[in-house]
Amino acid sequence: MRTIGHWIDGRETSGRSDRQQSVFNPATGQVQANVALASVEDVHDAVASASRAFATWSDSSLSERTKILFAFRELMNRRADELAVAITDEHGKVTSDARGEVQRGLEVVEFACGIPQLLKGEYSDQVSSGVDLFSYRQPLGVVVGITPFNFPAMVPMWMYPIAIACGNAFILKPSERDPSASLLMAELWRDAGLPDGVFNVVQGDVTAVNALLDHPDVAAVSFVGSTPIARTIHERATANGKRVQALGGAKNHSIILPDADVDFAAKHLVAAAFGSAGERCMAISAAVPVGAIAEPLLERVAELANAIKVGSGRDATNEMGPVVTSAARDRIVELITGGERQGARVAVDGRIITVPGFEEGFFVGPTLLDHVTTEMDVYREEIFGPVLSFVRAQSVDEAIATINANPYGNGTAIFTSSGESARRFHREVKVGMIGINVPIPVPMAYFSFGGWKDSLFGDHHVHGPEGVSFYTRAKVVTSRWPERSATSDASFSFPTSK
Repeated sequence: MRTIGHWIDGRETSGRSDRQQSVFNPATGQVQANVALASVEDVHDAVASASRAFATWSDSSLSERTKILFAFRELMNRRADELAVAITDEHGKVTSDARGEVQRGLEVVEFACGIPQLLKGEYSDQVSSGVDLFSYRQPLGVVVGITPFNFPAMVPMWMYPIAIACGNAFILKPSERDPSASLLMAELWRDAGLPDGVFNVVQGDVTAVNALLDHPDVAAVSFVGSTPIARTIHERATANGKRVQALGGAKNHSIILPDADVDFAAKHLVAAAFGSAGERCMAISAAVPVGAIAEPLLERVAELANAIKVGSGRDATNEMGPVVTSAARDRIVELITGGERQGARVAVDGRIITVPGFEEGFFVGPTLLDHVTTEMDVYREEIFGPVLSFVRAQSVDEAIATINANPYGNGTAIFTSSGESARRFHREVKVGMIGINVPIPVPMAYFSFGGWKDSLFGDHHVHGPEGVSFYTRAKVVTSRWPERSATSDASFSFPTSK
């Protein structure tokens, strides 16, 4: 059985611990590898390697950094298909979706290639007689990314290209459910010429996470995952004096107004709800049809959901793969059943699905629930599965109020042909990322990604300009070079410009 190890100081290692965990192929339900689970000592080894590397990498020229970033980009492009297949085999998503994930991550690498421009400071000449003032940004040190299973390539690439470009050393703690992508990315960094220790991978569970959060030489932590864990990580890391950005869960709504095109809205809702088996933090899980559009929209969504081809992600004809584990499948099925018990109508039922040749796989079919209320567990919980709930509203005011009352504030969307309604919507909803006739409004790399309310803990979003701000800190210098013959004008009074 293949063992997936760590990447510390420029090489793969099994580490000091004998603990391992099984890695499944979700389509077959079979164990395909074991992943090493780091000990506290393994984490210390990674931090020590990163600390040594930071001492020289932080002093490297911007030209050297950008050359390595461009080389990494080219290598990633060449091996994108290989990376996509590795994601499919461990996560379950269809390979075309995995390839799209890699591409979106590459866009952050391309953004980071412009780091010389992004790190330019400010300069003011002669702020006082013979005194100049300038500012610049410096890297933090050893920084950590703790990333989820649902995007094993893209989410880490939200973090490490910018962190490394800014001069930091980076330690990635990926999900133990699909760990192979992280090692492939480490190999690409090595081949691109990145010095040993600047990029490290520590596989593991809560032992590794806590050791990273507590280590005194870790300066900052980036996290993406569920809200309860995001809150815990933010509290523990900030208590230890670290800078933290912790992105939590989501319950993304989409309002569909009566003036929307039914077919257009239905097709995009289905793609946004069931793509990647709903295992996206930006997936639409609650459709809020307003007024009379509810019935024709429900009918068209049900028709499209029933037509989705579900199966192994390796089959290019399939549109949706399995969920990541048997436990995830069982939890999703229980939430569907609970919603039915509490009064929702199951319009499309994905609980009982058989994929010929993959009977042991972790499959849940597309599921559509109607007449869901905000008190039901299937609405209140982040399902992270292929379940779309219809939460009917009678007015735009009611629909917006529903979104704003929800504790999550990650993403939302509106389908309408009215500019006035769209403008009112994006100004009034208390959500960080908003789509207008775009159901999955993931910002491009040169903007920043992040939600509001219980979807974000910390002051900074990831990637884009806020990513640069997060991985650096500002320094302001007030400078004077007096002539040797000049008399001193030192004063005990508070200094002022003159």
